[in-house]
Order: sequence, then structure tokens, then C-alpha cells
Amino acid sequence: MGDVQSMNEIDDATRTELEAAAFRRLVDHLRERTDVQNIDLMNLAGFCRNCLSKWYAAAADEKGLELGYDEAREIVYGMPYAEWKAKHQTPATPEQQAAFDAKQS
Repeated sequence: MGDVQSMNEIDDATRTELEAAAFRRLVDHLRERTDVQNIDLMNLAGFCRNCLSKWYAAAADEKGLELGYDEAREIVYGMPYAEWKAKHQTPATPEQQAAFDAKQS
């Protein structure tokens, strides 16, 4: 274990690899937790799968890559959004919607 480096000592490429691995794990986790609705994520964390998709598409755009929002959502959701929505999305409860609306103002 004497070869362990601190995070302050790692190079940018390694940092990027770690960040990418954490992103992939987050996406995998969100794909596994289909019981967690996007509105719950928005209410608790201030972002959801759709936000993550937008950030992914924006990052691609910054690199000059063509990746539309729907394509980015398919990457994040692991399937077309319409399919995920039909399989897993439930109507928002009045409580969920009220909490969401309160955070939007």
C-alpha cells in the first residue's frame, strides 16, 4: 500500500478517469432505481435524469460533438425516454407536485 497517491498528486487524465467511473456508476444506479421518480430527485437533490441528460449533451456540444437531448437521454436512461416513461414513470402525487412547485418559485 506504499504506492497509494493522494488526490492532490494525481494527473488530470487519472482524475478524468475517476470522474468518468463515478458518472458511470451514478447512471447505473439511476437505471437500477426505477422506483425513484424524477420529481423525487428534483425535490430532494435539485436535479434528475433529464438534467443529467442535458448536462451530458452540453458537454458533448462543448467538444464539438453532435449529440441531441433525446440521444443523451437514451444514454442516461439506458433506453428511449418514451419507453422508460411508459415502464417506470408514475403520475406525480399532489404532495410531490406541491413540493416541486414550491422549489420553482
